[in-house]
Amino acid sequence: MMLVLVTYDVATADRAGQRRLRRVAKVCLNHGQRVQNSVFECWLSNENFVKLKHQLLAEIQTDSDSLRFYFLGSNWEYKVEHFGIKPSLNMDDPLII
Repeated sequence: MMLVLVTYDVATADRAGQRRLRRVAKVCLNHGQRVQNSVFECWLSNENFVKLKHQLLAEIQTDSDSLRFYFLGSNWEYKVEHFGIKPSLNMDDPLII
């Protein structure tokens, strides 16, 4: 498992862009947690990363949108510092619903 930071910028000047933005966010929500408006932390296996990447590339328009993946790996605790509101969840802790 690895921590991947997914960031995107979708052009929303028209309705098609606004729909793309919602679809991209929905795909990311299915794979991770939103930490800022267009930034998600995703704890993924290699197989799940390939699926996520494929789904996102199917949604964006590469001539007007931007998509980035940052691979923080398994030692992410030493690579991420957070200050302020909206702390992220520790993905190693049990999730109680």
